[in-house]
Amino acid sequence: MASAILLSVLRPASRTAAFSFSRSSISYATQRSIASSQGVCLPQQLDIPRYVTRTTTTRIFSTTEADVKPEDISAVEAQIATKGDEIRSLKEKGIAKPELTPHIEELLALKAKLAELTGEAAPAPAPKKEKKKKNAPPPKKKQNNAKKDEIEMSINELRDSRLGKVKAMREAGAEPYAYVYDPNRSASQLADEYEGKLEPGEEDANNEHTSCEEEIAVAGRIMARRVFGKLAFYSLQDETGTIQLQFDKKRLGERDAESFKNLKAWTDSGDIIGAKGTVRRTDKGELTLYAKEWTMLTKSALPLPDKYHGLTDISKRYRNRHLDLIVNPSVRDTFYKRAKITSSLRRQLDAKGFLEIETPVLHTQPGGAEAKPFETYHNSMDMDLTLRIATELHLKRLIIGGFPRVYELGRIFRNEGISTRHNPEFTSVELYQAYADYDDMMDLTEELVCGMANEVSDSTTMPYGEHTISLERPWRRVTMHDIVKEEIPDFEFDLNDPSTLDAAKAAAAAAGVPDVAKLTTVGYVLNACFEELCEPKLIQPTFVIDYPVEVSPLSKPHRSKAGMVERFELFATGREMANSFSELTDPVDQRERFEAQAAKKEAGDEEACDVDEEFLSALEQGMPPTGGLGIGIDRLVMLLTDSPSIRDVIAFPLLKPDA
Repeated sequence: MASAILLSVLRPASRTAAFSFSRSSISYATQRSIASSQGVCLPQQLDIPRYVTRTTTTRIFSTTEADVKPEDISAVEAQIATKGDEIRSLKEKGIAKPELTPHIEELLALKAKLAELTGEAAPAPAPKKEKKKKNAPPPKKKQNNAKKDEIEMSINELRDSRLGKVKAMREAGAEPYAYVYDPNRSASQLADEYEGKLEPGEEDANNEHTSCEEEIAVAGRIMARRVFGKLAFYSLQDETGTIQLQFDKKRLGERDAESFKNLKAWTDSGDIIGAKGTVRRTDKGELTLYAKEWTMLTKSALPLPDKYHGLTDISKRYRNRHLDLIVNPSVRDTFYKRAKITSSLRRQLDAKGFLEIETPVLHTQPGGAEAKPFETYHNSMDMDLTLRIATELHLKRLIIGGFPRVYELGRIFRNEGISTRHNPEFTSVELYQAYADYDDMMDLTEELVCGMANEVSDSTTMPYGEHTISLERPWRRVTMHDIVKEEIPDFEFDLNDPSTLDAAKAAAAAAGVPDVAKLTTVGYVLNACFEELCEPKLIQPTFVIDYPVEVSPLSKPHRSKAGMVERFELFATGREMANSFSELTDPVDQRERFEAQAAKKEAGDEEACDVDEEFLSALEQGMPPTGGLGIGIDRLVMLLTDSPSIRDVIAFPLLKPDA
């Protein structure tokens, strides 16, 4: 079984590369993949002549025409990518199959041209799918499992091959997992420094166009590699972008005679390497680091996703966020912007004299919001606890204690449903300012949100899906009652008159509001009408103010409207972005509202809260007039990065186990 297969693939060329496999090692399909990563091209099908002696080892040769330039290959690859994008766009628009056929033929012709340039076999057309028989039994699960096992085996074989290179490096005295490296330039820095400089084919041999006095050094991950005999081109990606690396056998050999051979033998896409050299432009004008030496920094044991199809499955992207970040630059950009948004928020609040003070995550009883909590247990203290559903009550106790401006940016946990705008673990900022009310909080909200937007955008207008959102101040302010009347003009019911409840229910039901029969007050009916009829239509930033007291247990009564409270919510893109109160400071009123909430909980409402005696005791010490504000960071980042789902802006969202 240790014998080798004798094969030779001969093509007239001036450059050749050698590669061989043992007969007992791995599948031929995997051999082609590994050989291709080495710059060696094997035929698609392996036909062994009858006369081959199976006890002899012979090199397998791959050749490239001498007059083929890397720039020619790059141009064809770009045409393939453009045509592929065009075909996908046409399919999305519902193009008819006969009209699509010429585009498919053009794509296949480009791929055939690429195969001719690289010396690889042209891809075979996909076989036509056989029509399923009407009474044909469904495929057995064993067949699917077998296919999955085959894929897993292929990945495992590639992994074994790469780990074999790790062993080879160590046997040669090279470390595949470096301890340190000192790059002095990033891809974006080089692009900026050489903007408009160097003619095609010109090299900056003496660093005349850069402020770097040392040899240019870059580091990053290999995203693509092309080897042409004594020449190789790699695409290197760092946190700022990509830069092309050019390796020449003669140039590398000036410092290490084995360097180019090791480069071809040891590197694969996905590896992290460092390279030093000078900057030049290729004949096609592409900025390139012309390497004099290279260093393996981290050998990747697993291959990257397919370069043409990438990582497109949404679930796989969320589960393998590290791969998502590697292959999708737009995802990295989203989380880069998220970091800048939260950093800007903290800077703005700190500059206004707010102090960030952490409050407990474990609570003896939930409070500060209407939400079902996650429950846990403290072993050594023998206590039932919940994860916090809000930071509100502890921050208010800090106001009572003498801090006039406090905030906390942190995680909140609510045991609720999951959707494109809801995640059970999310980030919010809550802030409280003494001697302020909800009017002050509206002004502060506009200022904070616009400041965060300026951090990631040069304009006050930005796209979100099919809409264009304008953040130009001031934003619209409208009462809940007035905006409901825009949808139900005759909704003129007194919130304090129970006799109007039936008429309010009838008006709401006639407008299509569901489940109004079980509502017990006009205030609840008004809120239900708003949520059903108005909220989804609030695309531009809008402050909806003055809520019914029934749905706002922690807010101060309105100073001039009975049955209402001084509260606003900010809406944009049809969803809530922020929530604010003129905070309730009357301990007797607060106790009555807590008791009403406790009665709802006793009746089975899992989102209602109990009476918080510790907070009431603190409130009885006296809290100054206070304005409070909460902003959902995840939803705000969705808006500022044009992300359709909350999972797109949470690095590692909670998911069910993969089946």
